[in-house]
Amino acid sequence: MNGNATPRAMQLLRSMERIFLIAGLFMVCSYAAVRLYSFVAARTVIAAFKQTSASVFPAHAGSDTAGGAAGVDTSLWSDKRIRAYNTSLGHAFGTPLAVLTIPKIHLEVPVFEGTDDLTLDRGVGRIVGTAHPGQPGNLGIAGHRDGFFRGLKEIAPGDEIKLVLPDAVATYEVDQITVVTPQDVSVLQPGPVSSITLVTCFPFYFVGSAPERYIVSASLRADAQPAARGNARPNP
Repeated sequence: MNGNATPRAMQLLRSMERIFLIAGLFMVCSYAAVRLYSFVAARTVIAAFKQTSASVFPAHAGSDTAGGAAGVDTSLWSDKRIRAYNTSLGHAFGTPLAVLTIPKIHLEVPVFEGTDDLTLDRGVGRIVGTAHPGQPGNLGIAGHRDGFFRGLKEIAPGDEIKLVLPDAVATYEVDQITVVTPQDVSVLQPGPVSSITLVTCFPFYFVGSAPERYIVSASLRADAQPAARGNARPNP
């Protein structure tokens, strides 16, 4: 009995080693597949976005303003936001209202209508009740602090913000950066000149629901090409 136990134990041990080896290989392959999917999905949406920019914004296709080479850089994003962004790729989106670009932080992102979760997972959104792109007033744009708007922490007064429209490019200059409570909506009120206000949660690396809002206020430059002002619409 004891003489037969050792070979059986060795055989069982070898079988377990093979099982663990197969399981380990499976886990490595699964991880590699997930990383490959994320990379391919990101590159696919970049290509689709560039194609959309070329058709919707033909006057600026290929320029630094509309077709910059930065693409979708998620290197500073949280893992949660990257997963949400990849999930959003499976949903159909309409034509963006405009393209927001900030050269200093290499940001190029489509501006969609509204600020629901899915919209802000895919891009940034016009805050309802503020001016429409290309119209006089104060255009409010919201984005996630752990996604597209993470780079706003590097913005300073005097930096340039561009808004690409189908027939024009509006150039803004950052006036000031403030931190307010979520209830303070005075930053979205229109001023004497056309302006753009970028809104994201603050602090940028706060764990959980951030208690404040980071506000980047910028005014249309006097020497900049104005955005199209025809077909004005009232703000809903």
